[in-house]
Amino acid sequence: MRAADTTREAHEAQLAVFRRLAPADRLALASRMSEDARLLALAGIRARHPGYGPAEAEFALRRFVLGDGLFAAAWPGAARLDP
Repeated sequence: MRAADTTREAHEAQLAVFRRLAPADRLALASRMSEDARLLALAGIRARHPGYGPAEAEFALRRFVLGDGLFAAAWPGAARLDP
C-alpha cells in the first residue's frame, strides 16, 4: 500500500529496490522496520505517560500490540496501563 505522502513514482521505485533484495536482506530489513516501529510506539507511550517507569512503559506497549484479551491471558495479574 502506498503512503499518502508518497508519489506513485517514488512508491514504484521503492518496490523495485525491495524486489531486488535477496531474501535474507528482505528479512533483515523487515526486522529493522519492525523494531523501529516498536521503538516509535514506545517513545509515544513515554511521551504521553512520563510517569511510567521502563517496565510500565513496556507493559503498556505489550497491551497496545496484543490487545486487551491476549494481554490479560498472557499477564493475568498485570495492571492494564494505558498505551
